[in-house]
Amino acid sequence: MARIPVHSVADAPAAAKDLLAGLQAKLGKVMNIHGEMAHSPVVLAAYAGLQAAIAEHGTFDARTREAIALAVGAVDNCGYCQAAHTLSGTAAGLTVDQTVAIRAGRADFDAKLAALLALARQITRDIGEVDEQSWQDALAAGWSSEELTELFVHVAVNLYTNYFNHYAQTDLDVPAAPALS
Repeated sequence: MARIPVHSVADAPAAAKDLLAGLQAKLGKVMNIHGEMAHSPVVLAAYAGLQAAIAEHGTFDARTREAIALAVGAVDNCGYCQAAHTLSGTAAGLTVDQTVAIRAGRADFDAKLAALLALARQITRDIGEVDEQSWQDALAAGWSSEELTELFVHVAVNLYTNYFNHYAQTDLDVPAAPALS
């Protein structure tokens, strides 16, 4: 059971209403995570700020962003984010089998993406550290140093949501992600 009740746009604090309404318009509903974040407008604004920076300056396509989110969510064992990003990942062009493979650490269907996700998993698992071989492997796979730098903000926004979901004990409001074999 969630620790933090879910606000609707109507009952959210005034400072969170516009941000929550924008997320509702984008996603078609207030997701539990966003309704919980709205309890403290700074929490919702920080999340929205990272998302806005990615939208304005990010270069990764939706499929890559969702793959990163799935990899980070799996390392962090965040069931909510794995479920939500399985849905958005399939909408971005990943198959359900590919979302499972990414979560399991096996993105062998796309060698370039696999190299990027290896770094994302290391950043997550090893509190920001990545080994030189993995960095070089990602460069050799075709990622630029600019893209590898950008990866960090994608990991950071997913760490933010993963940790928040653990902290708030967010209830699922989307179908659970398929089990890993």
